[in-house]
Amino acid sequence: MSQDLAPPPPGPPTSKSRRRLAPWLSEKPETRSIQIGVLGTLLIHLLLLLFAPRLLRMDRGHAAAHPPANRKFNIELVPSPPKPPPPAPARMKYVEANPNAPENIPDKTNNVSDRNQQVAQEKPAAKSKSDMPTTEGRKDIQPQQIVTGNLEKPQEFVPTPPTPAKAALAQTPRREQNPLAGIDKNQGSSPDGFASNTGKISDNQQLIPQRVDGEKSGPQFSNFSSGLPQIDPKHPQARRQVEIHVRPAVFAENKFGTANVGVTALDSRWSNYGVYMKRLTEAVQIQWDKILDDSAIYQAPGNSVSVTFILNSRGGITRIVKEEHTDGTSDAARQACVAGISIPAPYGPWTDDMIAALGTQQELTFTFYYQ
Repeated sequence: MSQDLAPPPPGPPTSKSRRRLAPWLSEKPETRSIQIGVLGTLLIHLLLLLFAPRLLRMDRGHAAAHPPANRKFNIELVPSPPKPPPPAPARMKYVEANPNAPENIPDKTNNVSDRNQQVAQEKPAAKSKSDMPTTEGRKDIQPQQIVTGNLEKPQEFVPTPPTPAKAALAQTPRREQNPLAGIDKNQGSSPDGFASNTGKISDNQQLIPQRVDGEKSGPQFSNFSSGLPQIDPKHPQARRQVEIHVRPAVFAENKFGTANVGVTALDSRWSNYGVYMKRLTEAVQIQWDKILDDSAIYQAPGNSVSVTFILNSRGGITRIVKEEHTDGTSDAARQACVAGISIPAPYGPWTDDMIAALGTQQELTFTFYYQ
């Protein structure tokens, strides 16, 4: 018979065997545990660095395959700062030009009228660039008029009837007048001979270019004065005056003036609006004067009435906005101003360029001054 003998069981590893497995481990248990912990930490971080990108790609693919339900989000847009509004265009100002000033287009102005003019005045103002000439007047109004006149039609010149002496002289027959006779020069064939001048003498010879028929005897009229009217020193003819066909003016105070020398004028540019406003203001002025003359309304000087109204593009007055007056103005004087505006209406339709610039209606204010 045979017997198998089993080897004895292995005992715990000794320090020498551990050194063969990990020679860098410490023999002290405390130090060795720290070394093993550090080694495990480094290993875990190394694995994370290797496998983290793959894990992130897998998570994104899973999220795309299964989108979250009922996910909501809000986007708030921050508004950009508002742009400053564009400057408003300069408002046109109607002014009344001088009809006797020469036509000249101004360089730059907001004034409109029925004609083109450049500012000028008879006595220049030093170092001044105003668009209005120097005027003296009220300080509580804006300058608008530079000349004053009359809207009545100018009367035709009627010559003074001749005196009885002139009438009798005009009925007297004119005396015959003959031009001076010519002179003929006669000279012989011999250069040493004598020459003679002959001429025919006629009656009533005068230094005139051609003969004037008349009586052989009668009053003598010299040629240069025969066609002119006879002047009677005791009855001189009336002096002719150049009338300015503009409204009576209420001047405003303007001390600036201009350095341009010439006929009194202001800077103004022609426009259909200026022509329209000239006709409108003249119609109101004529109607207002007619009401005052027919009704014999007397108002103390110094009072004024301002009427604000709406004028539409058809030339009609939509409504009277307000009426203001100074203290002491009578009711009749106030009503005359309102009637002076409303009675002449409608004033005619606007042109297309007026509608484009003003719209379909415009608010106007007229001020009436009692002087």
